[in-house]
Amino acid sequence: MNLALVHGRARAGVHAPAVRVEVHLAGGLPRMSIVGLPAAAVREAKDRVRAAITCAQFEFPARVITVNLAPADLPKDGGRFDLPIALGILAASGQLDAGLLAGHEFAGELSLAGDLRPVRGALAMALAGQRGASSRRVVLPAASASEAALADGLPPLAARHLLDVVAALHANAEARIELPVARAPAASGAVVRPELRDVKGQPAAKRALEVAAAGGHSLLLVGPPGTGKSMLAHRFAGLLPPMSQAQALESAAVLSLAGHFDASRWRERIVRAPHHSASSVALVGGGSPPRPGEISLAHHGVLFLDEWPEFPRAALEALREPLETGRITISRAARQAEFPARFVLVAAMNPCPCGHAGSPLRSCRCTPEAVLRYQSRLSGPLLDRVDLQVEVPAVAPEALAALPDGEPSATVAARTALAAQRQQARQGCLNAELDGQAIDAHVQAEPAAQALLQSAAQRLGWSARGQHRLLRVARTIADLAGAARVSAAHMAEAVQYRRVLVGR
Repeated sequence: MNLALVHGRARAGVHAPAVRVEVHLAGGLPRMSIVGLPAAAVREAKDRVRAAITCAQFEFPARVITVNLAPADLPKDGGRFDLPIALGILAASGQLDAGLLAGHEFAGELSLAGDLRPVRGALAMALAGQRGASSRRVVLPAASASEAALADGLPPLAARHLLDVVAALHANAEARIELPVARAPAASGAVVRPELRDVKGQPAAKRALEVAAAGGHSLLLVGPPGTGKSMLAHRFAGLLPPMSQAQALESAAVLSLAGHFDASRWRERIVRAPHHSASSVALVGGGSPPRPGEISLAHHGVLFLDEWPEFPRAALEALREPLETGRITISRAARQAEFPARFVLVAAMNPCPCGHAGSPLRSCRCTPEAVLRYQSRLSGPLLDRVDLQVEVPAVAPEALAALPDGEPSATVAARTALAAQRQQARQGCLNAELDGQAIDAHVQAEPAAQALLQSAAQRLGWSARGQHRLLRVARTIADLAGAARVSAAHMAEAVQYRRVLVGR
């Protein structure tokens, strides 16, 4: 047989489209070519595959070897095609029964000695096979198989060397061995996070954190330096409701694409806190091939942006669409990729360049023009997408020392989890994800609450988006209180969170 077919998968955003690896042997001067839009790492596979086959004591055919990666118009990158190419060459040269390859999908990078190295996106590959109801077993490097085993369906098979795969597929029954079945990593148990009780005072900010965690709302903390903005933000993830299985899989799949998946942190809310020098590509993703950015790595987690106005303007404006849609589409001349980006934004900033505008403890040295210039770095459309804007005022040292400890994180987290359960039972998502029609259907406000909303919107000049976001926050406050309808008290609290603290 001069032709062999091996099944594999490529990477396209968080998806893993099927790829047919076709290997053909022909007469002529020995050479090997790979076609089908391969990237540089895929073209270099011919040297790795030749050395791996030789070191594994197989014969590398001295013929014209053509490897076609179909479909031809789908870009292929990475070293994941090393293993299927090597198996295809062995099958086309008669050293392996080609019929046994049909029931499997293969991915793995080969070392020069034939060892299998992990690949990125193993979980996305397993999820793609599950969605396509594929009956083929996935064979992966041992380091990637446990990650792929998190997906439901047929558990993947783990291999450590090219010889292991060939021996397991060999037609000779006496020589056949079984590849070990990969097991999903166990959850690490309770995650140790900073305690909310460590933050003394700031009851309004703590209440805003609870509301934001219960409904998945974005939050902006404004106040002088040292008032506890960063402390509050670092404790926010500990207040979020537990992740569902589907959310944990989506988060792990994105982390796997970037090589950041850690089995010991399975089902843990991810917190990403990029430095304010991060570019727009670092935040939203990019490159060729496109890779996820910080907002996608924080999918179903927290994106904390400290010193928010110090970020580049282009990077901040790039957050507007993901905050609205929960996804980001990266378009390049050669290809397009879509990544999920359903994160909770927690931002912190000073009110002015020196940080002391409005502080009763220290006087501000900034001119009104400098304050306006500093706050104008945040555009109106971006601020309009922030659900809660909370002031974190300075507290005198003697008053701070006399304040008692606050509630522990576990107590607040129990309330947010109960409110999130009410939302899931009512509408199948958190309140922050409600669209226009869903708001009309699920946010039932009393007449007094509606009148308060209309009065505040007219007086403060809110946009339609701002009113919708306020309704979502009011619905979350009502869920925390266990109320079926939004009352005037719930609406009044929500109005307090949409006060314009910057850009005045």
